[in-house]
Amino acid sequence: MMKSNAASLFPLIAAGCATLALSACATPRGEYPSLAIRPEERVSGSMKPVAAEPYIPPKTGPDVLSNIAGLRQSAEQAHAQFTAAVPAARKAANAARNSSQGSEKWAVAQIALSELESSRSDAMIALADLDRLYVDAAINAKELGPLASARNDVMALVAQEDSVIDQIGALLR
Repeated sequence: MMKSNAASLFPLIAAGCATLALSACATPRGEYPSLAIRPEERVSGSMKPVAAEPYIPPKTGPDVLSNIAGLRQSAEQAHAQFTAAVPAARKAANAARNSSQGSEKWAVAQIALSELESSRSDAMIALADLDRLYVDAAINAKELGPLASARNDVMALVAQEDSVIDQIGALLR
């Protein structure tokens, strides 16, 4: 019997909900404010921002300049060692040109090439230290001129060395 009471109430409850839902749709349109932008909400005015002063980075300190000079000198010394070893490496590579891998001439040429790469790695260490100093200066908004100049010079030396090593290495392949 309880089941029949619940079943008989269901249509009555459904009709009540439908009536409430339909009455919500029947409200007049004119009673709500417009969602358009009101005059008070519009941006207006003629205020101009104050011009910012240009940033002038602080000069590079003497300790950093000394460090830069030392790294540049280290790279130049490594390059001088490299340049001095190039003729012997070319001669060994030309002698080993038609030799098989593992032969005496090939081994001598590989050792000469390794000596060149070792000299280049000394220049690369100086370049890596210059890169570190450059990044530190850039992050801390310091002057980059002296660092950039030294860094570019050392990068040019390393690029020359890479080219020579590639040429000599090509003779051994």
